[in-house]
Amino acid sequence: MENRKKQIYKHLKIWQIANQFSDNVCKIIAEFPIQEKQDLRSQLNKCAISIPSHIAARSARTNKSFSTFIDISLGTSFELVTQLIMANNRNYLSNKKLE
Repeated sequence: MENRKKQIYKHLKIWQIANQFSDNVCKIIAEFPIQEKQDLRSQLNKCAISIPSHIAARSARTNKSFSTFIDISLGTSFELVTQLIMANNRNYLSNKKLE
């Protein structure tokens, strides 16, 4: 059996960064127009929350399994950035906040 290395996810730098990023996104989308509540706003919220959640949930698994979910979280972060660019294109988000 492969050696399982349990990590306390709150101590992982990658989780800390993802958690802060998630908080920042939630603050940004709170300023979006009401009509975006069920569309882009909702999708951004789901992505922002799923990144640190996947890292935390998989941190106690094998290194190979954990690595797979880091890759999944990275893909979700690209999805999130794309959605933020779309929000910027719709003038829901300033260039400054996008950066």
